[in-house]
Amino acid sequence: MHITPSAIHVMHADPAMTAGLQAILAEQPEFRVTTHGRQPEAQQVARVLVADYDTGLALARGRHRGYVLVISPLDKEWEIRTALDAGVHGYVPQSASAEELIKAVRHLSQGERYLAECVMRMVASSLTREALTCRETDVLQLLAEGCCNKLIARRLGIGVGTVKTHVKGVMSKLDATARTHAVVVATQRGLIAPGHRPRTTLSCTYQ
Repeated sequence: MHITPSAIHVMHADPAMTAGLQAILAEQPEFRVTTHGRQPEAQQVARVLVADYDTGLALARGRHRGYVLVISPLDKEWEIRTALDAGVHGYVPQSASAEELIKAVRHLSQGERYLAECVMRMVASSLTREALTCRETDVLQLLAEGCCNKLIARRLGIGVGTVKTHVKGVMSKLDATARTHAVVVATQRGLIAPGHRPRTTLSCTYQ
């Protein structure tokens, strides 16, 4: 019985990665592989889109009809959760083996999600911890910038007592023993987004 190959479109920003991904996937008779550099129009009919982190998020947020698989070296909790919240269907580290890459694409081509084992562990671990509120994240970012309570209060337009309450909440949720420890833990987990700046009350409902 003849089986129509699944259309796989590689959209990775790194040309070397694109060549490698194409070479690996094209060896599988179940896949029909195209690349964005040579056949950009193939994106519209692709079953699976294999992309780097930024491209994958843009595709997922744009609600493309295909399934989005991100191949990325980014492995922080914040980065992975952001990708999944954006609607990415699969996430595999850039160091993954060819076998795992093929397995991931196969799952997505069948309409299933796929997360590498290390990614699943990260997500599972994050789900067992109480999440920071929007305001706590803002306070944490300012702590990382070296701001004292008074400066944080001024920057966010809240009282010093409220800042102290948020700092206490941050330290409790991160199981930190000091303010600097909280920043270290948050950085290791990727909870502070690169370039993040505190939001206004118009863009987020604070708890």
